[in-house]
Amino acid sequence: MSKLTSVPLCLYLIRHWETNWSLSGQLTGRTDIPLTEHGEEEARALALQLRDIPFAHVLTSPRQRARQACDLSGLGAKAEIEPDLAEWDYGDYEGRQSDDIHKQRPDWNIFRDGCPQGEMPEQVSTRADRLIVHLNTLRGNVALFSHGQFGGVLAARWIGLVLAGATHFPLGTASVSILCYDPRHKNVAVIALWNAASHEIRDQLPHTSTSDPLTMKQRAIERWENEGGELQNQHKSRFKEIE
Repeated sequence: MSKLTSVPLCLYLIRHWETNWSLSGQLTGRTDIPLTEHGEEEARALALQLRDIPFAHVLTSPRQRARQACDLSGLGAKAEIEPDLAEWDYGDYEGRQSDDIHKQRPDWNIFRDGCPQGEMPEQVSTRADRLIVHLNTLRGNVALFSHGQFGGVLAARWIGLVLAGATHFPLGTASVSILCYDPRHKNVAVIALWNAASHEIRDQLPHTSTSDPLTMKQRAIERWENEGGELQNQHKSRFKEIE
């Protein structure tokens, strides 16, 4: 076994960068749209942050925006398409804004209700679980290029929460998160870093990080809200309860 693949599994979950629909707040599942020019610039900048990390595997969603981010980040040459990294299929809600949907369905919650003619929560949860089984056959550092909604589901399932727990894992564009195992408790899955802006990760990698977890958490919440996220006050209070 090579030195690269003999180290413990460490997943770098990378959400793709800006698209026109992420700017407008439109739900983007199966629609295959590219990154904006600014998004392309951000992806190239990430290459500088990732260049010293030896990746044993690189997996990307089949969607253009994720593949483009992977290529521009300098990892496209060794990338493999992983269908299970695709974004939630929004069905009839594809291209719509959450505020618009809530006018018709005030209590709609994707993690509970799913999307008509699209994926339901149990389907997405099953997909995430299937992916996790596959990822646990790998070793070393693994880059995953995926999407916001599915990324939150993957994090929730990684640490054993039911899918509804994904509502507590907002994921902004151009972000990097790290899922791994506690080095002191090899069977305990943990989230070592969440929703860090890509330019910040060099100072927050697990082996060099001195960041305060609370500071990192507050930054994640602030970035989500600044991008038009829907993190409600009750969700903020739940973050506070677990500090």
